[in-house]
Amino acid sequence: MADVVRSLVVLGDSTTVGVGDPVRGGWRGVGPLLAASFPEARYLNPSFQGARVASVRFEQLPQALRARPDAAVVLVGMNDTLRSDFNPVQLHEDLDAIVGELTRAGARVVTARFHDHSRVFRLPGPLRRALSARVAELNEVIDAVVRRHGAGCVDLNLVEGAYSVETWAVDRLHPSELGHRKLARAFAERLAEQGCEVVRPVSLVCTGGLKITPLHHAAWLVFKGIPWLWRRGRDFLPFAAQIVYRSWVGTDQAVAEAHRPVEAYRRPS
Repeated sequence: MADVVRSLVVLGDSTTVGVGDPVRGGWRGVGPLLAASFPEARYLNPSFQGARVASVRFEQLPQALRARPDAAVVLVGMNDTLRSDFNPVQLHEDLDAIVGELTRAGARVVTARFHDHSRVFRLPGPLRRALSARVAELNEVIDAVVRRHGAGCVDLNLVEGAYSVETWAVDRLHPSELGHRKLARAFAERLAEQGCEVVRPVSLVCTGGLKITPLHHAAWLVFKGIPWLWRRGRDFLPFAAQIVYRSWVGTDQAVAEAHRPVEAYRRPS
């Protein structure tokens, strides 16, 4: 028999903040949509934009533990893949602590492994290959933590319509309302598999939110998209340069050799 969820926490970055699903007064997104499936649950979402895995561990997790959650969703990591100080060892340590402490506190935990975002947000070839290598490393970390703690996991690459235009917001970095609904439904399904009673399935029928016009697309590209690509490109350039060099000298496994399995990064216990 499934257990009633009386406390739900959602941890993460701008996606769990709800960016991409605008409503009057702010963002909605995956958190409130998921919380509606558990009407008896207190809902806490300390997520903030730009959060990295360490941010969740040291800034969001303490708040989550005080809420004594029965169910917890953790969606974080993409911001780490875009930074020059990307460190799989530290990512593993931080994510393992997050999922481990939530599990020991009695929460059913669900996280997510990431999709190929270069199929959604078009990047120059070297940046695309470098990002794919980083995401592969991040997914190895996530897989290892999920196996260790028996957590649920949503594979974003397998979510229906993951690469459809309508799944993504104007920025192509965050889910649209439909994308947030698909994500919330997938998390609800994994929580149900973990033994949580899902009272109301997440609907995929969009209720409108704020209408996005071509002007929004143009304004985002000029004021947000190009500056974002410039900032992240500079931060990401050294790693991308390695990919370019290895390809240039004829290394067949250029991308594969740019990262090692997560087991190779682990510190001795």
